[in-house]
Amino acid sequence: MAERLQKVMANAGIASRRSSEKMILEGKVSVNGQVIHELGTKVDSSDVILVNGQGIDVEKKVYYLFYKPRSVISAVSDDKGRKVVTDYFKDIPERIYPIGRLDYDTSGILLLTNDGQLANILMHPRYKVDKVYVAKVTGLLKNDDLKKLRLGVMIDGKKTARAKAKVLSSDKNKKTSIVQLTIHEGRYHQVKKMFKALGYPVQKLKREQYGFLDLTGLSAGKYRKLTNAEVERLKELTTKFK
Repeated sequence: MAERLQKVMANAGIASRRSSEKMILEGKVSVNGQVIHELGTKVDSSDVILVNGQGIDVEKKVYYLFYKPRSVISAVSDDKGRKVVTDYFKDIPERIYPIGRLDYDTSGILLLTNDGQLANILMHPRYKVDKVYVAKVTGLLKNDDLKKLRLGVMIDGKKTARAKAKVLSSDKNKKTSIVQLTIHEGRYHQVKKMFKALGYPVQKLKREQYGFLDLTGLSAGKYRKLTNAEVERLKELTTKFK
């Protein structure tokens, strides 16, 4: 699919879109051997783009849904040599990276892409994409604490946004609860900190949904490509709250 030249340059990491526009107007960019001076020019993955005489890599945009296992880092590399999510995508030629992150010991749904623009938008808190977690916690959750989760909990000096919360099951003998929590924020260790603030340490955590997407048909360590319709729905999520 053809996209504006300045957008392609920005997605390739050459410069910001505004700086890319300036470079085009200054005659520093050529497409298929022709110097471009107009901002409306569109290009696709088959075009040869040079910036100051150096080629840029224009990759086809790809989108994957991955069932992240526990004990895997949500990154493309790790200086401690631990397993990272991209280790599961060795046969994928594109340079993909995760949208957001899941903790090392948290399993569940994670999206990976090389579409930097969509990734940045989806991670921005203003777009309020719901994420559904299921947590096994120590303790039998009280109704008052369930209400607190729904109204917001103070963590790191700031109250969390309203959430949806319900107890799926309880084990009175082991004194544990299975709780489903739906949030749209993405603060560091947020779910664990919310439960800990109320006195319920998380033993096990899984993210089961991201927006309208879930893990149906996947087992831990497996992935699938998003359909074109799913990609469009993701993009619609980012325009809903503009």
